[in-house]
Amino acid sequence: MAVLPQGYHFPVMHEVAGITLGTACAGIKQTERDDILVIQMPENASCAAVFTQNAFCAAPVHVAKAHLTQAPRWLLINSGNANAGTGDQGMRDALATCADLAEAAGGGADQVLPFSTGVIGQPLPVGKIKTALPAAVKNLSAANWDKAARAIMTTDTFPKGVSKVFTIAGQSVTINGISKGAGMIQPNMATMLGFMATDAKIKQPLLQQCLAQAVEQSFNRITVDGDTSTNDACVLMASGCSAAPEIEAGSDHYRIFAEAVMEVCKQLAEAIIRDGEGATKLMRIVVKQAASDEEAVRVGKTIAHSPLVKTAFFASDPNWGRILAAVGRAGVENMDLDKVQIYLDEVCIVRNGGRADDYTEEAGQRVMDQQEITVTVTLGRGDACQEVLTCDFSYDYVKINAEYRT
Repeated sequence: MAVLPQGYHFPVMHEVAGITLGTACAGIKQTERDDILVIQMPENASCAAVFTQNAFCAAPVHVAKAHLTQAPRWLLINSGNANAGTGDQGMRDALATCADLAEAAGGGADQVLPFSTGVIGQPLPVGKIKTALPAAVKNLSAANWDKAARAIMTTDTFPKGVSKVFTIAGQSVTINGISKGAGMIQPNMATMLGFMATDAKIKQPLLQQCLAQAVEQSFNRITVDGDTSTNDACVLMASGCSAAPEIEAGSDHYRIFAEAVMEVCKQLAEAIIRDGEGATKLMRIVVKQAASDEEAVRVGKTIAHSPLVKTAFFASDPNWGRILAAVGRAGVENMDLDKVQIYLDEVCIVRNGGRADDYTEEAGQRVMDQQEITVTVTLGRGDACQEVLTCDFSYDYVKINAEYRT
């Protein structure tokens, strides 16, 4: 079950000049839909990426990091198999798929960035991928964003995409993004993958800086279950095909571009939380008046990771003591309890070190019955404010993950 706004549908995706996408079905884990995606960039395109910090990061992560320095032209993504926990064979398999795509597309193997998502610890079916690659290359098209978003899905219940058009110096610039992820979600860059493309002109180091800043405030502010995947990655490609001038560091043009990248990242990140495995509620945890951004994020994630908090929200139970306990164990030094205030939407539940005098169970229940809820924690320690997005834990979360390999 996804926590979607009424009437949600996959957005109209504008074409990004110079970027083409092709999909095919390799039958890695299922045969009902495509599970291979190829994205092609023009020569001289810029490409930036951030990756998981999980020590057991997957073979394709190692290969993609190495190939990122070699002027990449293609991204190769497969769903259904993570190629993680596969040792030396996994590395050989990831490199083999790069070589197979290079042969099919007419380039060098080191120009391919591989990405995989799915079950950990199983050998990558290289033969199936090789067989499917010619079809994916053959149907490369600038219009295939919808197909691409569906091809990278695993336990996702809906495809996730964002498309934005804005202007720089009077010229149109487009940025598109797709992402996948529903479980094993606590990106730390960084099972999420995100791929964005723009036609802007911008050099790779500045593009990398822009992506890293956007990821920190978006994908690194979401959690479904507190598990950092072995395969997390987020990529931003810039084809340079727009008529807009090249974006330079410190310019107004960079500010406009960076804001657009941030907006796309935040919308994609929120879509992942809305599709959290078994989720019935979306919760925004806002921590205000913290001593630092790090402190605010720590408090927010302590609440967001608490199974007791998450199950209370699933039950629509205004058990505010669980939130209070999470704030108390978040590692805030010398916290003045009398300054702490906690709200469910506009309803104050904690004030002056205990339950707010004007709080009523009925008021708390009205908020908890909603599909989307904001928990606000005011610490009274400083000016920092950060937001963390999460979802509840339901029976279906356990069922989905208990049956993941069957």
